[in-house]
Amino acid sequence: MKSRIDSPAAIVPDAIQALQALGKALFVSAEQTGIPKRTLYLAYLRASQINGDSVCVELHSRNALAAGESAERLLAVSAWRETQYFNDSERSTLALSEAVTRLNDRVDPVPDEIFNEAARHFDVQALATLIAGISTANLWNRLNVSTRQIVTVSESK
Repeated sequence: MKSRIDSPAAIVPDAIQALQALGKALFVSAEQTGIPKRTLYLAYLRASQINGDSVCVELHSRNALAAGESAERLLAVSAWRETQYFNDSERSTLALSEAVTRLNDRVDPVPDEIFNEAARHFDVQALATLIAGISTANLWNRLNVSTRQIVTVSESK
């Protein structure tokens, strides 16, 4: 398997700098609003799973593990509704991530029920951070999937 071209973010240096700055700003905002890093990574991972972006699935899984997430919970993200691993706040985040990622699946892309449940757990600043973060993950997914970016496998010794 070979990528079609290098990542557009790498080809357009100003774009990657802007995207990296946005990512950093979102993690600062998450910290200020009390969103755990692990929760953001769960949202990013779920979007990346839905979009079939192997590069971001691998990246967000590694980052979540480094932030203290368990492998057991990461393995259950794609079936989060059928597990008891996630608290109500995380469940609302995963539902929001799915809705924001699958905009064309419903007449009302992000139903009030999903939005309001997330709003029960997060204030406006945190909710805005989550939505911007999920949207940014989707942007990276589209860059990677459309150009067939490949996960590079590092061999362990």
